[in-house]
Amino acid sequence: MSSEPPTNPPEPNPPGPPSDDNRGNNPGQPNHAIRARVPDHIGDGCFSTGAIVMTGPSEFIVDFLQTIGRPHKLAKRVVIPHPVMPQFIEALNTNLDLYKTRFGEPVAPPANPPGQNQERRPTPQEIYDDLKMSDDVLSGVYANGVMIGHGASEFGLDFLTSFFPQSAVSARVFVAAGQIPRLLESLKGAVKQLEQRRLGLPPTKNDDNPDQLGDSQAPGSDDPDEDESQT
Repeated sequence: MSSEPPTNPPEPNPPGPPSDDNRGNNPGQPNHAIRARVPDHIGDGCFSTGAIVMTGPSEFIVDFLQTIGRPHKLAKRVVIPHPVMPQFIEALNTNLDLYKTRFGEPVAPPANPPGQNQERRPTPQEIYDDLKMSDDVLSGVYANGVMIGHGASEFGLDFLTSFFPQSAVSARVFVAAGQIPRLLESLKGAVKQLEQRRLGLPPTKNDDNPDQLGDSQAPGSDDPDEDESQT
């Protein structure tokens, strides 16, 4: 195990107020530098080309995917409590604003070829049938905080467990800068779905985010209240 604090990707944020401090269950605490243990097997991190966001009774599940080549792979599953997700969204949004100030608008992935948007979208079960999932990622890792850094081409997400006596990094995921706006929309959509469900309102689909699958039962789940969105 390594005791060094987590390192950001190359070309970290410019000096200024910290934008990557999100400690989950302590939103009222002042921002201090966080020192978190980085286990050796976490330090290298993994790269993600997209994510699926699911909503459970008390937590959000964020499945980070690798979809370059076949078979597609579930690279990392992160379990985030409901109260922590809005703080994650705020921290990611702030970091994206800092990125835009320094590097400009992130380059979005190429749009689908003409006519492809009219094809039938796969069901959640079909998506997961096509994913390779190793046993060590099935249960996921817990996170009640996150530290975010960015370079010119990617964002680094260090998911934390902030428990006494030592915070630790439970997952390190790198995401291309151009994917961050879409990831943000999926996270916001999942939170909106949860709020609508709590108010007894029918879920609405965001037409500006075609990867928002709406109110659907997660594959293999017996809970009809579990929702899913994809980016």
